Amino acid sequence: MGAVRSLSWWVKVPVGVLLAAVLLLAGAQLRGLPGLPGLGELFGEQTRDRSGPAVLESVQDLSRYQAATGNFQVVVDLEKDTRYVPDALRGTRVLYVGAGSVDAYVDMGALGEKDVTVDEERTSATIRLPHAVLDRPALDPDRSYAVSKQRGLLDRLGDLFSDNPNSEQAAQQLAVRHIATAAEESRLTAQAERNTKRMLEGLLRSLGFSRVTVVYGA
Repeated sequence: MGAVRSLSWWVKVPVGVLLAAVLLLAGAQLRGLPGLPGLGELFGEQTRDRSGPAVLESVQDLSRYQAATGNFQVVVDLEKDTRYVPDALRGTRVLYVGAGSVDAYVDMGALGEKDVTVDEERTSATIRLPHAVLDRPALDPDRSYAVSKQRGLLDRLGDLFSDNPNSEQAAQQLAVRHIATAAEESRLTAQAERNTKRMLEGLLRSLGFSRVTVVYGA
């Protein structure tokens, strides 16, 4: 019996294409049969959450009244370049939409007996409170996203050796600073003080006080 001759490349290529077409056709036919997964299901991407359980590190008692929350959005256009080097070679630019919220609260933890005055008939009360302050901005990851990213050639090559090539940390930090500035320039603390006053007036009147005075800046 003579030796079996190997097929030439010009025969192998059409045979390979034919086999691939047969597999795709078979997958399309089997996808419609109950109990048989299609090729997409067999080779589809799967996501597994292997994270450990959350651990409670500390518990902090709160003694403040959160009276108002402001929602903010800012578009960050952050560009970094190198002097005398073209941007196409070295430089980055990120267009980032940052959405977050800022809480305004009144701290009641330091109130003492001298800050609450009640007359003898218990019909009039005066409460002295510190001014409302702003909490740190909280960036919402579900509503914050990068619109576009531009990187020079050297930066793209550096991303290959970086632990986090798609890092948006600088843009996020800048968004937080802009949101904090916008909150300071808004009337969020004034609204918080009005809301706190209404809350205390309603509470004390339900206890029988006919006159309630709230003073800020004590």
